[in-house]
Amino acid sequence: MSWFARSKRASFSKSLQRLHAALRLVGHRLKSTPSILSLSVIAIAVLSSVLVHPAQALLAKVSPTSPQLGDTITVTMQADGSGAAPQVRVGAKTYPAFSLNANLYRTLVPTTPLDKPGPLTVQVNNGTDTQAFKLNLKKRWFPTQSIWLRPGSDSNSDEYEFDRMDAFKAIVTPQKYWNGPFRKPNNGPVTTVYGVRRYYNGVFAKDYFHRGVDYAGAYGSAIVAPADGRVALVGREAKRFKVHGNCVGLDHGQGVSSVYLHLSRIDVKEGDFVKAGQTIGALGGTGAVTGPHLHWGLFVFGKSVDPGPWRNQGFN
Repeated sequence: MSWFARSKRASFSKSLQRLHAALRLVGHRLKSTPSILSLSVIAIAVLSSVLVHPAQALLAKVSPTSPQLGDTITVTMQADGSGAAPQVRVGAKTYPAFSLNANLYRTLVPTTPLDKPGPLTVQVNNGTDTQAFKLNLKKRWFPTQSIWLRPGSDSNSDEYEFDRMDAFKAIVTPQKYWNGPFRKPNNGPVTTVYGVRRYYNGVFAKDYFHRGVDYAGAYGSAIVAPADGRVALVGREAKRFKVHGNCVGLDHGQGVSSVYLHLSRIDVKEGDFVKAGQTIGALGGTGAVTGPHLHWGLFVFGKSVDPGPWRNQGFN
């Protein structure tokens, strides 16, 4: 039996308990009140309270209950249809919920290595009912690297490309395009994992972490879409993308997006819809790189999350 079915049965059981209590109250009044009319009014009022105000109109579930930094948190909600579509609030941020089927909603909450470990409250509200979940966001160890840069070597960036990238990551499409676990975007070995922290010229970059996974495949090897999506960004080194190089951004829907950087070739154009496994470009060494590789980044509502869980178990 699903957790929704168990929750509904528990809710119905509570309503029955209230109904029994109401009938006991009516029975007590029968002994002490001679007026049949007043008894009818009492019974109708109490029974209406039981039936009109159910034990719980909003049922929610959060997974995982003990997330770690970089995890994507799933919040699934079932509403009885009497209120508005639910919303999820974490701190000062409110996330929209998207309908999966009749009265069933889901939203995804991102966490990153820059978040503070410890208590995390996830609040669900549909305009009528509110539920709050107290989670413990666990600390996670990330590797560190030391990078030594020549003076002025980081001045090659162009705000244009960062503005374009920020606008792409802010896209929230109501439709859900992906289905099941994501595929590997390249067959090469992983050289840099998600979340790596760095020292630049001996100074720790407190606001930096590696926002993706690097693959060291063969130069010119195929880059494929790991899931269905719409091409929402195409950037080219020759057109001011000096850091990201030739790149492609896919909108997978419902606040989920992914980027593919440093490509040698781009095989798609903005507006194209691609299927999982479709070639979108080729591995290269464009942009700010020390050698050819693919950088794959995955974002939920604009925040970089660990692609590992998306590849291993998926988020249907």
